[in-house]
Amino acid sequence: MGILTRFKDIMSSNINALLDKAEDPEKMIDQCLRNLNTDLGKVKSETATIMAEEQRAKRVLDDCKEEIEKMQTYAVKALEANNEADAKKFLEQKALLTNKLTGLQEAYDLSHANAVHMREMHDKLVGDINELESRKDMIKGKLSVAKAQERINKMTSSIASANDSMASFNKYEELADKAIDKANAMAELNRSTSESSIEDLTKKYSSGTDVDAELAALKASLNK
Repeated sequence: MGILTRFKDIMSSNINALLDKAEDPEKMIDQCLRNLNTDLGKVKSETATIMAEEQRAKRVLDDCKEEIEKMQTYAVKALEANNEADAKKFLEQKALLTNKLTGLQEAYDLSHANAVHMREMHDKLVGDINELESRKDMIKGKLSVAKAQERINKMTSSIASANDSMASFNKYEELADKAIDKANAMAELNRSTSESSIEDLTKKYSSGTDVDAELAALKASLNK
């Protein structure tokens, strides 16, 4: 049926379009539900129209059947009244109505099938919407967990980078300590060399001074 195909295409295109644009899954879920509820309103309207057509076709069919029964009853009464001509007219009208009944029956059967299909579509759409509504919070909860995990992953990467930086700082500190130790050692060596030179020079002049004093004392004793 054309109307059923049309609404199936509408719902399919809505969902596919949303999936293609699913940049924000949470917004996509809400938009999907809004579109489905819009489609449900259209389906309800069309279903009501087709069900009304089914009822009209059923009423016309029943009226035709009732007229056929009346023509049969009147034909019998006309014969009972010995009025064969009138009976024949009633039977001719019955024949016309019987021929018409076939087309009316076909129209009703088609209207009934259409109404059944539309009710099935309506009930299926209502069920899908209810299911999505019940799953919406769960899906959004999963998306929130996924986003939290993504943030944790980024923080983990940052911490790893920080650890690498700390390792580099420790290495640089170790190099600085070695440089300071080396500089201190050189300073110590320089001080030791300078003190040793002064001490030797002092001894030189100190020893010379003792000899002169001893020589002068010896000369003095000889003069005496």
